[in-house]
Amino acid sequence: PMFQNGKPPVDDFFVVPAAGLWQVFFAIGAIEFFTNGFKLTPGDMFSEGREAGDLGFDPLGCGKNPEALARRRLVEVKNGRLAMIAFGGMLHQQLLTKQGTIEQLVNFKAIQ
Repeated sequence: PMFQNGKPPVDDFFVVPAAGLWQVFFAIGAIEFFTNGFKLTPGDMFSEGREAGDLGFDPLGCGKNPEALARRRLVEVKNGRLAMIAFGGMLHQQLLTKQGTIEQLVNFKAIQ
């Protein structure tokens, strides 16, 4: 649906005050900084042999079986790629039709 100003969500990004965007940027940066052990560059993060995505948190023991772990990693990569394609599709749909995604589904109109 639309926000209160009647624009699609993609246009509402620019309505958010700059201070709010900086808060989000710094919060995400702090989370990345702390979870990667205070290392900033990929060369530093993986210098001790750690693999990408392995933060040492496995409470369910999913990584005990190497074959299952390899399959789960492949599934996760494929899921991430599909999510990026889906997000790109939603973004371009909003840019072309000037409608939000839910609004487009409820009140479908073809591009003329």
